[in-house]
Amino acid sequence: MTEKTPTPPNRQDPHLDPADDTAEPAFDWMKPAGTGAGTAANAQGTTPAGHTSPVPGTDAGKGQPAASAGIPASRAGSPASRAGSPASRAGSPASQAGTPVSQAGSRADRKAAESAVEPAAEPQGRGTHFREPLPTSALQVRPPQDEVERRNAERELANNTKPVLPRVMQVLLAVFYPLVLLVLAVRAVASPLFLWVEYNRPGFPGDGYGFSADDRMTYGSYAVDYLSNWSGPRYLGELVNRSGDALFQEGEVSHMADVKLVILSTFGGGALLILLGIIAIIYLRRRSTGGVRRGLFAGSVATLVIILGLGTLAALGWQQFFTEFHRIFFANGTWTFALDDTLIRLFPGQFWVDSGIVIGALVLIASVATLILTWPTRKRRGLARKTNDKDTDAQDASATDSEAGTTDLPDAAQRRTRGNSATV
Repeated sequence: MTEKTPTPPNRQDPHLDPADDTAEPAFDWMKPAGTGAGTAANAQGTTPAGHTSPVPGTDAGKGQPAASAGIPASRAGSPASRAGSPASRAGSPASQAGTPVSQAGSRADRKAAESAVEPAAEPQGRGTHFREPLPTSALQVRPPQDEVERRNAERELANNTKPVLPRVMQVLLAVFYPLVLLVLAVRAVASPLFLWVEYNRPGFPGDGYGFSADDRMTYGSYAVDYLSNWSGPRYLGELVNRSGDALFQEGEVSHMADVKLVILSTFGGGALLILLGIIAIIYLRRRSTGGVRRGLFAGSVATLVIILGLGTLAALGWQQFFTEFHRIFFANGTWTFALDDTLIRLFPGQFWVDSGIVIGALVLIASVATLILTWPTRKRRGLARKTNDKDTDAQDASATDSEAGTTDLPDAAQRRTRGNSATV
């Protein structure tokens, strides 16, 4: 006979279960852990009443168990081994004392033994049921009162504490604003347009040494363009007048180079402040509601204070103010010239007075406009009108009720669970 030999059609499968119980596992390691009583009963060959297993009139007296003789105790109708009998449900004293219950030859006998050895905590007449933890069982455990108060205090502190970075951005925006306005005003004055307006306005003093308005506009435009381009001192040093003489002396060219350094540094710093201010505005628009408005409002107030202070000093003593201003940026002796020098003939004292007035006026107008646009009205601060105060109180009360309902969630969940259990 080989592996390819066909199986006979009338061949019967071998009988592998001597206990005639098809539900019984074939091996001991396949049996549940709670079948110790049945295993002990099979090993010792005892009956539920504690007697040995031989049954008169059978082959069991020869040392075979009653189950192998074909007469299991559960099939014989013994009251102690019936799965549904009251003795097995209530737990007989013999089974509770650890006495082997029966020769558990079937699954029904093992279940009867397991139910007999369980604690007698269940009322008589009720079976043992497995109780799975409810989904809301964790909510039924309430923390101590001091823990609840501590958590509420931390939550309130976190809600009241404002982040630091938005405040820093607001302060920077308020500081940058007056400086940016001053730089923009200086740039507006240092232009050929303002130069043309000054030379052609009524009352502007003329040149007593022979420059006409057209000569002033031509030579003055060279000086103003030099302040904003990247040319060297030769841009002014090689200029000549109608007679062929040098237009600017060496000292004048050197001073204009110093002025150019200050002007370009001022414009570069202003461009950097504008870039940082835009970054601060973008950040505050995303992170802080009303942060841009508060920063610009504070900056406009600071600008008004600075302009009014400097204007007062300039009005009280313009010559002293002009001198101290030059001493801050230039070395002594490098910015004083004779009346017949080209710089004084192109830019007399009245030109600098008018420049100061225009700069102050531009900054003042911009700061006042910003102050008006960012004034903290009730609408801009997000506050409701007095007519809507009752609605706000009602909303706060509803929010408080919802929080209270959230706090009592474990009890509500427990009541719902009890109601569902009662319905079932």
